[in-house]
Amino acid sequence: MSRLQAQVQQVLQEQGLLAQQTPGFQGRAGQLAMAEAVAETLQTGGALVVEAGTGVGKTYAYLVPVLLSGERALVSTATKALQDQLFSRDIPRLLQKLNLPARVALLKGRASYLCLHRMQQARHSEVLRQPTAAQDLAHVEQWAQGTRTGDLAELTVLDERSPVLPLVTSTRENCLGSACPQYRTCHVNLARKEALAADLVVINHHLFFADLSVRESGVAELLPTVRVTVFDEAHQLNTTGVQFLGRQLSSTQLHELARDMMLAGLTLARGLVDWPALVQGLELGARVLRLAAGRHHGSVRLRWLADGPQGLDPQAWAAALAQLVQALQAVSCGLDTVTELAPDFVRLHERAGEALAVLQHMQGAPALDQVRWLEVSAQLRLIESPLDIAQTLGALVHGTPRFSSPDVPAAPDPDLAEAAAAPPARAQAAHPAQEGGDAAPRSWIFTSATLGAEPGLRWFTEPCGLTSARILQVESPFDYARQAAVYVPPDLPLPAEAGHPQAVAQLAAQGANVLGGRTLVLTTTLQAMQTIARTLPDWLDPDLDLQVLVQGQWPKRRLMEQFRAATAPGARGCVLVASASFWEGFDVPGSALELVVIDKLPFPPPGDPLVQARSERLQAQGRSPFADHALPEAIVALKQGAGRLIRSESDQGLLVIGDVRLRHKGYGQRMRKALPAMRWLDGPDDYARALQALTRASTTGKTD
Repeated sequence: MSRLQAQVQQVLQEQGLLAQQTPGFQGRAGQLAMAEAVAETLQTGGALVVEAGTGVGKTYAYLVPVLLSGERALVSTATKALQDQLFSRDIPRLLQKLNLPARVALLKGRASYLCLHRMQQARHSEVLRQPTAAQDLAHVEQWAQGTRTGDLAELTVLDERSPVLPLVTSTRENCLGSACPQYRTCHVNLARKEALAADLVVINHHLFFADLSVRESGVAELLPTVRVTVFDEAHQLNTTGVQFLGRQLSSTQLHELARDMMLAGLTLARGLVDWPALVQGLELGARVLRLAAGRHHGSVRLRWLADGPQGLDPQAWAAALAQLVQALQAVSCGLDTVTELAPDFVRLHERAGEALAVLQHMQGAPALDQVRWLEVSAQLRLIESPLDIAQTLGALVHGTPRFSSPDVPAAPDPDLAEAAAAPPARAQAAHPAQEGGDAAPRSWIFTSATLGAEPGLRWFTEPCGLTSARILQVESPFDYARQAAVYVPPDLPLPAEAGHPQAVAQLAAQGANVLGGRTLVLTTTLQAMQTIARTLPDWLDPDLDLQVLVQGQWPKRRLMEQFRAATAPGARGCVLVASASFWEGFDVPGSALELVVIDKLPFPPPGDPLVQARSERLQAQGRSPFADHALPEAIVALKQGAGRLIRSESDQGLLVIGDVRLRHKGYGQRMRKALPAMRWLDGPDDYARALQALTRASTTGKTD
C-alpha cells in the first residue's frame, strides 16, 4: 500500500477523519475502494474508468486523493451546476477538514461571464423594447458594480432565458480580444489568469472540448501544466465532444455577422463601403439557403452525403450554397479594406473568413471518418463531426494531443501563455521526477454513475479511446429491493400505437392522485411530453388541486425548486412532465419525489445521422448495430432516468416504465438486469398496494 492510499484510508474509512469531523458522514466500502483506486492511478499514471453507483460518494472518492496528492489538477464536469457545487461547497469543505492549503479556481465558458464592453453598448439595442428587458439590463448594471468574478450565476434574479443575456455576454465570434477597451478588466480574462495560477481548476466538458477545437479559452495553455485530470459525469463526454471537434455554421451566426457589420460600418466607416449592399447580399444568401432546405414539421436532421442533404434537390442546394459563398467573399473583401480603422473590423473580417472556410469545405464531399448533416429548425445549422472522440481523447490520454481544428488556427492569448509558463509553486513542488529525470506520468480519472451495460463498459471506453484503461465498477450502497419497486403495466398500448401517450398520462395521474403529487414523468420526445402534459389534467382529482409543471414553462432551476417545495405545509402537490434535460441532473432526495414514470424505452432515433453513420461503421466491422449500439445506448439512458428516484438511504419510491417490450422482447431481460435491483410488481393490484404503502410511509414520519 502506498503512502497516499494509507492517507486516503485514514480520511475515508468508517472511523476516519471525515467521520469524526462531519456529523452524518458515513464511511462506505465502495467509496473507499474507489478512492484507493484513484490514489493508485495518481501514483502510477495512466487512465482509470470508474462506474460508481448512486450514493457511493464518488465526488469525495476522487477529491480526497487528488487533494492529498498535492498534484496540480483539473476537474471537468458536465454541468455548470455541479461546477458551482464543487467550487463553492465540496472543495472548500474538504480543504478545511483536511487542513490543506490550495488555490482553487472556477473557469467557465465566456457566455457565463459579463462582458463590460457589450454591457455599455446594450442600452442602444432594440431588444430593450421587449417586455422586462430594460428591467433585466438594470439588474445587470447594478450587479456589475459590485461583482468581482462577473459570473452570471451570481445574478439569481435574472431568468436564464432573458433576451438581455446575449447583449451583455460575448461569443468567440464577437469578442474583440486584446483590442477591446475593457481588455484589462475583462472578467473572462481574469478568470483564465486565476485558473492558470491555481492548484485545482474546475471546468466543464463543453469548455474542455471547445478549447481542443479552437484553443481560445485558456484550457490549452493550462492542460500541459496539469498532471491529474478528472472527468466527472463522464458519460456525457462523447456526446459533448462530437459537438465541438468538427465544423459547423448556423444561419444565426450569419445574421449576427450581418447585423454587427452594419452597426460597425455605419458607426465607424460610413460611406467607405456599401454596407447595406453587403448586408443585403449576405442575408439574401442565408435566406435562399434556408428556402433550399425545404419545409419541415418541427426540428429535423437530414443526412448530408456527397450530393447534398437527403431529400433536397441537389442542384438547387448546390446553387444556394454557391450564392452564399459568393456573398461571404464579397463581405470579406469589403471588410478587408477597412481593417486598419478599428479592431471591430479585424474581428468581423476573421468571422467572415471562418464562415467562408466552413462553407467552402461543405461544398466538397464529407471525409470518410466524418458524418455531415443539415439541421433544420427555427434556424439552419450545417454540421460535420467525427463519429466519436476516440482519436482525439485517446491521443490526448496517450500523450499525442491535437489542439486545433483545420479551419481555425490556434491563436493562444499571449498573456495566458505567459501565465501558463509559470505554474503555482505548490504544483511545481508536487511534481517529483522519476529516476532518470523524467516527469511523473499523467493520470486520467473518468467517473459517472452510468458508463455502460456490461462489465467491460465498452459503451463508454470504445468511443472515448480508452479501451486499455483500468476498469472499476462500484455498486450503490442503497437497498433498492427494500426502498423501491418497478412496475411495467401489462396492458398498455405499444409505444408506436395510437393512444400510448394518453395511457401514460392516465397511469401517472393514478399515482399522483394517491400520492398527492410527488410525481416525475420523463418522456423520450418533446411531442410525447406535450401530449402527456396536455392530457394529464383530465385524469387528476380536481379536489387535490395538483399543479402540473412542464419543461420549458420556467427555467430548469426554478422548476426543481418548485417541485422540491411542494411538500411544504400548505403547498400544492406537483407533477412534473419533462424530456431530455431532466433524465439526469434532477436531484430530489426525500419524499418530494416518490414516483418516476418513463413513457417508453429510450432507444436512439434510427433516422438520426450520427446513429445511421455509427450503425454503418458497425456493420462494416461485422458487428450488430442494435446489440452493440442501440441497445447499450437505451440501457444507459434508462439507468439515468431510473436514477432520479432513489437519491438517499431513506428514500422510497416506485418506477413505472410504460413499455410492454420490457416484458416480452428478448432484449428486455438484458435491460431489466441493468436496472438497480428493485422489486418487480406483477400487475395492477400490486401497483395499487405499493402506492398505498408509499402513502402510509409518507404520513408516518419517514425521514427525508
